[in-house]
Amino acid sequence: MEDKVIHEKENERFVIYLDGKEVYVEYTLEDEEINLYHTYTHPTLRGKGLAAHVVRAALGFAKENNLKVIPTCSYVQSFIAKNDTYRELLK
Repeated sequence: MEDKVIHEKENERFVIYLDGKEVYVEYTLEDEEINLYHTYTHPTLRGKGLAAHVVRAALGFAKENNLKVIPTCSYVQSFIAKNDTYRELLK
């Protein structure tokens, strides 16, 4: 399932809208650091890999903009632990 991730800069989040429901990761951006602090998946959308999709988009944004990642969210921590390619982004 490839759903479009939207970067809502004004809301500081990366989000997928699907059937009127949301999957997103929220962040704060300060100096050269992005803190990924909260991930949410609507209950009816869980188990489809959508949270990984939005987190991957956020980490891609961090890499493109030379930002260090602070993974406050436990889901983001787990995602990075399982995907070695993103460890270089950690603060």
